[in-house]
Amino acid sequence: LHVDRQVIGCSDHDGEQAYNLDGEEMWFADFIKREGVEPQPPFIDHITYRDGTYQTAEANQQTCKTSLDVARRAMKDFKIED
Repeated sequence: LHVDRQVIGCSDHDGEQAYNLDGEEMWFADFIKREGVEPQPPFIDHITYRDGTYQTAEANQQTCKTSLDVARRAMKDFKIED
């Protein structure tokens, strides 16, 4: 059995997308360099992600930021109970 995870997150100024397998990071989007990074150690059989993975990560960031903005507008009138 293996455990794989996909992490997508964003803020106003930053973003994250990564794929993990059994707790090890297999791929992440470097939004500064505008490329996908595969930080796998040399002693394993290398896993390559398909073409377009980085472009999908960029699109996911736009969706995330839009959703964040919608949630902020929806929650702005909610009162915090003491």
